[in-house]
Amino acid sequence: MSEIILPMWGIAAVFLLVAIAYAAVGLGGGSSYAALMVVFGFSSLSIPNLSLLLNLLVTTVSCFNFIRRGHLRLDLITPFIILSLPMAWLGGTLQVPEQVFKLLMSLSLMVVLVRIYAWKNTAIDYRFNRRQVILIALTMGALLGFLAGVIGIGGGIFLIPTILLLGLGSMKQAAACGLVFVWLNSLAGLISRSQYNFVDFSGYLPLIIAVLLGGTVGSLIGSSKIDSRSLEKLLGLVIVVAVFLLLRSLLVA
Repeated sequence: MSEIILPMWGIAAVFLLVAIAYAAVGLGGGSSYAALMVVFGFSSLSIPNLSLLLNLLVTTVSCFNFIRRGHLRLDLITPFIILSLPMAWLGGTLQVPEQVFKLLMSLSLMVVLVRIYAWKNTAIDYRFNRRQVILIALTMGALLGFLAGVIGIGGGIFLIPTILLLGLGSMKQAAACGLVFVWLNSLAGLISRSQYNFVDFSGYLPLIIAVLLGGTVGSLIGSSKIDSRSLEKLLGLVIVVAVFLLLRSLLVA
């Protein structure tokens, strides 16, 4: 923690805003937490574990708010999680070089930006049968679960657009499924990583408090009838800065 360039409570304030914006649209925020931690100088060994923990905390409170409002569909989420959990466990056993880690983070954040500024929430004009949907769900679940374990994100940034693109559910149903998906993958990845790379989380208490509060506020906004698009666009500005700083660090390395 000696290389961190800002006071922990200052970083916590940023994470609070990120958690609110992500939770409002059914995400945990792991991709942005991890990217910001790289920018702020956190140890590359602690980032995936801490990111998965923060993801887990945000989605715990968010799942409660979305589920109690009846947005979760078990028939929709189940095919995605069948292979994602063992793959998240497998991904959690791997350690990737720091430059590869930064590149993967940059790419995942670019997907978030596309979702925020270019996604129109429209389904493709094709009717998939049940067998095709299950095959797509199994494949996507496996890939996203593996990614979750390797770099410490939950995969919701990819899952939610997939559900909407295939026309499988509404925005709030997709958000609820994304939250459950992120929660399960984050738990599997964190348990796996903690077996060989234990991180003492006591020094990160301000971040933990911030994302718990942000997840509560954001999920209340997202699960209600309040439009969360303004929060998404604000989040996009934070992500643009994070991507720029990540890519710059790659170029100067």
